[in-house]
Amino acid sequence: MSTNDEAAVRSRPEREEVVTTSAVDTRRPAFGLGRVLILVYGIFAVAATARAGVQLITKADEAPLAYGLSALAGVVYVVATVALAHNGRRMRRVGWTAVVFELVGVLTVGTLSVVSPELFPDDTVWSGFGSGYGYVPAVLPLLGIAWLWHSSPARIAARADRG
Repeated sequence: MSTNDEAAVRSRPEREEVVTTSAVDTRRPAFGLGRVLILVYGIFAVAATARAGVQLITKADEAPLAYGLSALAGVVYVVATVALAHNGRRMRRVGWTAVVFELVGVLTVGTLSVVSPELFPDDTVWSGFGSGYGYVPAVLPLLGIAWLWHSSPARIAARADRG
């Protein structure tokens, strides 16, 4: 280092120590109704995946589209269950993607199963907007979206700053 460089370093004012917050989110993953929502998603994840697995193993040739869509629904429910149970930024994005995909799926398959029932010789989880499951598949993504919006860390922080 030259003498000019050393003089420049010595003439710089001391830097203040920067205090940052932890990058770890210490909040509970879900609380109250959020836990109930995660439980229902978990039940649907197991039910849809198990049903589709049995159907695909025993009679895949009878209604491959319907059984494949049920398997897809099961996978979406599994992903949504895991994502809703976490607070992390990435998992929240995965949760939003899964829940919106689920909503689009139930609306699309529900509409097609009513308009063109010949496409689905056997029911899927999303057929008839989830009529075989008490329409819970139609309501569940709406509840998931509401939960993700309500529990948003950015919204909670902004609300705390205002209050």
